[in-house]
Amino acid sequence: MDQNLFNEICLRQLTLSGVREGETVAVLTRGGERAEYADAFLWAAQQLGAKTFHLRLPAPASASGAWAVGESGLGEVPLAVEALKSVDMLVDCTFLLFSKEQFAIQDAGTRILTAVEPPELLARLMPTKELRERVEIGAELLAKAQTMRITSPHGTDVTYRLGVYPTLSEYGYTDTPGRWDHWPAAFVFTGGADDGVDGRIVLAPGDVLLPFNTYVQTPVELTIEEGFIRDIRGGLDAELLKSYIESFDDPRGYGMSHVGWGLDERAHWHGLTQFPGGMGMELRSFYGNVMFSIGPNNELGGPNDTPCHFDIPMRGNSLYLDDELIVDAGELTVPDMRPATKR
Repeated sequence: MDQNLFNEICLRQLTLSGVREGETVAVLTRGGERAEYADAFLWAAQQLGAKTFHLRLPAPASASGAWAVGESGLGEVPLAVEALKSVDMLVDCTFLLFSKEQFAIQDAGTRILTAVEPPELLARLMPTKELRERVEIGAELLAKAQTMRITSPHGTDVTYRLGVYPTLSEYGYTDTPGRWDHWPAAFVFTGGADDGVDGRIVLAPGDVLLPFNTYVQTPVELTIEEGFIRDIRGGLDAELLKSYIESFDDPRGYGMSHVGWGLDERAHWHGLTQFPGGMGMELRSFYGNVMFSIGPNNELGGPNDTPCHFDIPMRGNSLYLDDELIVDAGELTVPDMRPATKR
């Protein structure tokens, strides 16, 4: 993408995020990654009258070979953490999520926006206030519920006991002190009680395995008891999923994490075929998907901080809150959660 165009979309983003004169905006990168992101956000912050600086961490000394969450690169640089705790907004171009350093920065009142997806995707899925309103309606419904049940024609029938963990929303920008969001994003989620997820999930061809960034090709059957996956059966996809979790040598990698649904009608289910190199935020957001996650729940305040993490958006599933149908085979049933073209 042309740098001038990238500058302009970052200006639109920071405007939505409430950046104003007198604020301080920091941009965090690592190694040689996303230098053009830093340039664009620095320029945009200056146009809005904010003070701004770029904090660049060194590249990791070595790679583990597995995509692990929770390692921020800031752990050995406490002065950097203190600097980021002092700003009004941090644009995270490294992916700090699930790290104790991110939680500390948020607790200090700094709002955080993660931006790591390709610029073309950021532009196409630019957040809007209308989308935020629909996401927040979904979050209000989810926060009131005590149970969630997910079913599918392929055999999924799993129940989550809710009410233990908070409900979170992502709509692609943040103007609230201490709040984190991810650009692009449009979904709501919460977590089941640590021992309160039971049933069966059957992944069908076309469901998505993130961070593999692949589509399921053969059915995968997961048996879940008291919040943990007890059995994984199927063909190649099942073996890959099982092998990946086992590679972390951490039984908490089998824990059930957050769960919710997507609301962005602009997001494409086939998005992994368009922007190789991204981390799948479009797939987490596509309209009517039901997504469950495996691994850490510390983002919600839970005790599981395993680095082994999967997000799995599924197509054509139905989702009930306290026996009320909210997602019907991939279609949202609540008119106020639908885009205007679907009402």
